[in-house]
Amino acid sequence: MSPRLPPSASVAETAGGDRLFAPAAARNLAPLCDLLADHAPRSGRALEIASGTGEHVIGFAKRLPGLTWQPSDIDTARRASINAYAAEAALPNIAPALPLDATQPGWAAEHGPFDLIMLANLLHLIPTEAVRCLTIEAAAALAPGGKLILYGPFKREGELTSPGDIRFDAELRAADPSIGYKDDLDMARWLSDAGLSPIDQIDMPANNLAFIAGKPSP
Repeated sequence: MSPRLPPSASVAETAGGDRLFAPAAARNLAPLCDLLADHAPRSGRALEIASGTGEHVIGFAKRLPGLTWQPSDIDTARRASINAYAAEAALPNIAPALPLDATQPGWAAEHGPFDLIMLANLLHLIPTEAVRCLTIEAAAALAPGGKLILYGPFKREGELTSPGDIRFDAELRAADPSIGYKDDLDMARWLSDAGLSPIDQIDMPANNLAFIAGKPSP
């Protein structure tokens, strides 16, 4: 069963044809592109989990043209939006959107290996058990030497650190008690438990965090 989300958790507007526009995606695209430019591999296969409207992957593919990008989403309308943006951009390094639920076991063996897996703004919207499954599968789906990059809002050592985060986390938990902000210490431990190292934590704009985790080479 999908988590119940408050209206503030997933805002997308129609933007003509199948395209959807998410104001939050537009706001954080530039910082995410800068993050990838600093930490992503220069070439290989890249999976974006939960690509949403598709605005991010277009920016990523432009900024890192040496990577072949595989967008994905569980939602049919979001996949249609991703494909519409990709068709408009006419970039050679974006594959058709994949119907993928990354919180379910087994997908790594079917779709990997990837040199980069990118995920933005999902983990606070799904239960802890789903986060742990996603982390394990993502680690398994990485090629040796590959990187997993996670971005979004997190607690810091058990604490919510801004009024906006306190309000949003409360809205999430009121809609579904199984979801809400995850703690940065837990996230680092789950990544380590999945066999990823080193694990770096980077402060991002708007009080977000990014985790950069690598899969060791044999």
